[in-house]
Amino acid sequence: MEGLVLGGSNNIFSIECDDGIIRQCGIKGKKLQTEKAYYNPLAPGDRVIIEPDEKTEEQGLILSLVPRKNEYVRWNVKGRQPQLLAANVDRIVCVTTPDEPPFRPRFVDRVLAQAEYEGITPAIVVNKCDLEAAEDPDFEFRLTEWERIGYDVIRVSARTGEGIPQLAEYIEDKLCVFTGQSGVGKSSIINVLDSTCVLKTGSLSEKYGRGTHTTTRGTLIHLKLNEALLGGRQGAISSIIDTPGVRRFVLHEIEPEDLQLYFREIKPLVGQCSFGMSCTHTHEVGCKLLEAVYAGVVSEERFESWQRIKEELETGSWED
Repeated sequence: MEGLVLGGSNNIFSIECDDGIIRQCGIKGKKLQTEKAYYNPLAPGDRVIIEPDEKTEEQGLILSLVPRKNEYVRWNVKGRQPQLLAANVDRIVCVTTPDEPPFRPRFVDRVLAQAEYEGITPAIVVNKCDLEAAEDPDFEFRLTEWERIGYDVIRVSARTGEGIPQLAEYIEDKLCVFTGQSGVGKSSIINVLDSTCVLKTGSLSEKYGRGTHTTTRGTLIHLKLNEALLGGRQGAISSIIDTPGVRRFVLHEIEPEDLQLYFREIKPLVGQCSFGMSCTHTHEVGCKLLEAVYAGVVSEERFESWQRIKEELETGSWED
């Protein structure tokens, strides 16, 4: 029987099976045969073949993994292995804030780069847009710059409801993974999207202005979108993978010299410089990337972000 992985811990996974029963399943032989080695063998969104328990209806064993159409992965610094966050998703939704916790545009740029590498459509959801910091010109410039290069940016407030109808329409009939720093309000947004959902939400650390980890492991949740958000239309659904908040998002499988391929506005310039692929994009005459920066085609902020992330990949030293 086939089933959908909703979540799991300690190698016991909740599987929503095709017969409608959610079974708690371990892995037969305790090890799953996969092409790649991950910190965790399965993630929400995976589909697996299971063998139901003959004696206990709500238990079973996982026999094999159905090939994934895509993977959303980050490098787990503490575990020193790639961590599979979600699988088979339609959208990666990066949730950020203008403040509380502080705005981290490079965090967003890393998520966008990983999404480009994986070939998954990303969107940026800016929560807490009712805060005064949302009116800061530098903050608004970053948002409009992402929009200019083709990313969907949705401004919302889980507290006031601003922008939530637009987000509901965006995620309808999709499987989306929500990712972001601790404290940005992923769970609060989900609670507003589906009024029957009651996910635990947390407060910020007073000392550091950072969020506390209220979501401890990734979980796939089926939402019945609040009909009030969709003009009274009933029966609208979506599925969300709510991932644990992280302070650092570290890229996986992207080589420093290849990072330019995953910055959407830089990619068309690759190999076009006078020195071709040997160009360092720092000082060379005929560097098309520097020319694009001077012309405003590539913003100075995104150019600097690309440089800094490339340096992080080269040195293995990551900033928050």
